[in-house]
Amino acid sequence: MTEIDRLVEIMRVLRSDKGCPWDLRQDHGSLKPFLIEETYEVIDAIDGSDPQALKEELGDLLFQILFHCQLASERGDFDLKDVCDAIADKMISRHPHVFGNETFDTPEEVSRQWEQRKKEEGKNKGSIFEGIPRHLPALLKAHRVQSRASKVGFDWQEAREAMPKLHEELSELASSMDRGKPEEIEGELGDLLFSVVNVARLCKVNPEEALNGTIKKFIERFNYIARQAEIMDKPLSEMTLEEMDMLWEEAKEKRGQIIIIDER
Repeated sequence: MTEIDRLVEIMRVLRSDKGCPWDLRQDHGSLKPFLIEETYEVIDAIDGSDPQALKEELGDLLFQILFHCQLASERGDFDLKDVCDAIADKMISRHPHVFGNETFDTPEEVSRQWEQRKKEEGKNKGSIFEGIPRHLPALLKAHRVQSRASKVGFDWQEAREAMPKLHEELSELASSMDRGKPEEIEGELGDLLFSVVNVARLCKVNPEEALNGTIKKFIERFNYIARQAEIMDKPLSEMTLEEMDMLWEEAKEKRGQIIIIDER
């Protein structure tokens, strides 16, 4: 018995009459939060450069995939073999330069033929935005939407060309704040964020990862302020903004990073 066969059998037993009551109550819908959680735990392990953690989290994610395959198999929809066959056929079809006789010399050429293959498979017929998951985080979803529009020529050539639009949206936000209408402010904030994502995309920066990196830096720097306040035996609530800002500047000397996105 192979390792994957062993895992499939464990999943089958868990769902059998003699299995686990919790596992028996699950369906595709109830498992969605766990699938998302396990995916983000894999990402955390990658960011932490921890091979052992990555191994464990990939196992947890794989088990979620097997869980969904088992549920589908019980309904007669498909099983793990069907899933493996489908993705194998797709990868061979979309890599004719590897498994066929075509030649693509650059990642851009590969990306273009990838989209062409998707069209040949019947994908994105109704809209160029078809297939973008509804539940993607908003920044990543905006990036995907803009990338799709870019593929048909609706785009700037470089990031600097998008900067005036960013300044325009910032000005419109300021004006809406002056008028004090919450719904209008929300709309202008959305437009501003969308423009920021556009600049990030044209700079080849993943906006979701960039913001997560900034959040991480903020937490690290604020924790530094809290530790220094504790050393000074002074509650944070009693520190002045100037004192906290001085400690913030000390913490800024730590580190920073930019994460490049894979367009495909």
